[in-house]
Amino acid sequence: MIIKIASSVRFIRASWVLAREGVISALPAEELTGLPSLGYWIAGLVARRKSRKANRSERISQAMNKLGPFYVKLGQFLATRPDIVGRDVASDLSMLQDRIKTFPTYAAITQIESSLNHRINDLFVKFGEPIAAASIAQVHPAWIRKDDGSMRKVAVKVIRPGLKQAFARDFKSLLLIANVAEQRVPSVRRLQPVNVLENLQQITRLEMDMRLEAAALSEMADNTAGDPGFRVPKIDWEYTGRNVLTMEWVDGIKILDKNALTIAGYNLNKIATTLMQSFLRHTLHDGFFHADMHPGNLFVDRGGSVVAVDFGIMGRLGKKEKRFFAEILYGFIQRDYRRISEIHFEAGYVPRYHDIASFAQANRAIGEPIHGQSVESISMSRLLALLFEITELFDMQIRPELLLLQKTMMVVEGVARSLDPKFNMWKAAEPVIGEWIIKNQGPSGFAKDINEGIKVFSDLVRRTPELIVRFDEITEGLQNISINGLHFDDDTIKRLANMQAQQKRSDHYALWIIAFCCIAIIFRLYPDLISYIGLGQTFHGQR
Repeated sequence: MIIKIASSVRFIRASWVLAREGVISALPAEELTGLPSLGYWIAGLVARRKSRKANRSERISQAMNKLGPFYVKLGQFLATRPDIVGRDVASDLSMLQDRIKTFPTYAAITQIESSLNHRINDLFVKFGEPIAAASIAQVHPAWIRKDDGSMRKVAVKVIRPGLKQAFARDFKSLLLIANVAEQRVPSVRRLQPVNVLENLQQITRLEMDMRLEAAALSEMADNTAGDPGFRVPKIDWEYTGRNVLTMEWVDGIKILDKNALTIAGYNLNKIATTLMQSFLRHTLHDGFFHADMHPGNLFVDRGGSVVAVDFGIMGRLGKKEKRFFAEILYGFIQRDYRRISEIHFEAGYVPRYHDIASFAQANRAIGEPIHGQSVESISMSRLLALLFEITELFDMQIRPELLLLQKTMMVVEGVARSLDPKFNMWKAAEPVIGEWIIKNQGPSGFAKDINEGIKVFSDLVRRTPELIVRFDEITEGLQNISINGLHFDDDTIKRLANMQAQQKRSDHYALWIIAFCCIAIIFRLYPDLISYIGLGQTFHGQR
């Protein structure tokens, strides 16, 4: 009970900050009625005057950074889920940048020494002050002495002290409210807030272990070993642990510093083409892509190669998703709307009770206007966004990995167009997509599918005795249930009843605590509100 009260208080604080920064009053409210509508009105009253003049993305950024790392990460995660927060809000959240202050160097040293079990002076010849900080970690420059006595500069990424405990506390408070909302509010239930938070928890768990980020970086390095014009930093595994990641220092020019790139003699169109083709190659060939390719994570080194850093957020696509993505883009390039429709049905994304021809007609409504535009103005990410909007009419459930892909593509397109406003997205993409189609959908792809099918069948044959035994056990169990029914012993029934009753009481307590605290805060800050809504006269009349 104490834990739930503490979680409720933390949630109230978060709601108060969101209201004061004008975030709640900036959200769409056309469909709100009853108590939610009243809450929206109150949130507008308590918003700071300064926040009312800012646009919504600035309000969100200000509030999330005030609330701390967990909420910054929550906002960045929801930016990839327009199916939950809506496309406009997701677009604002995508502009959310970490503005978290750096933590002291001595705290970083403590983290490093406890993680690597060595004194800092035994690890590095020199360890510098932080040069960048984000919600999860901050980066320090350091120098290591090589075997030949020379010095090598490295980047050391260190987890924030106490981060895991802080994330756990904020997660519990949001999970409490999400559980109550999912049980009590039918309109919220379809958004599956509990599932959304659990997905975020899993992602942040991976991000908060630097060894896993190092593994992602290593995998990307293997995948891109033969890529022309693209590479990732090398890892120093000896200086990497749970709370610290050490890698090659990237001595390059930031990718959006066009003046510096031009002075250095680089071809901006070539860099844009390399970036786009590399991203598509990682997505289609490897099914593993960097999902946080904003300009701050991209550099151009002395050899003209694009170098990506910060591998905390990665995306994966399975075979079905890769095929879906490639054939969708290729279908729009070739104006084959029937094939685009068929691939949706073959992938199982659109229910079979819909008509393929009608869906092809909807795809034509997206594709034809695009083909009437100049190639410089066509956006693949915008095309996918329009496609996802159309598919909602056909009951398609958008998969999170496809939304993450679309969001990342939007960022990559933005960087490419910033380098060259006349950049031809389709011309750059067609060779990579066409190569994948030929390789995977042609004779070689057919032979590969047959080979995989034979392997699956062989595995099934080897496991046949085991499957037969399991089938017999399941059949016997079902027969017993059909004859004797499904029974619980008395102790089990009592425990289930007590758990349900306790959960209901806790939910009621949490709701009352939240409501009471909100009202108390509002009346404390706005005493004139009592007389404004007529409560003052009622109290005086009773006296």
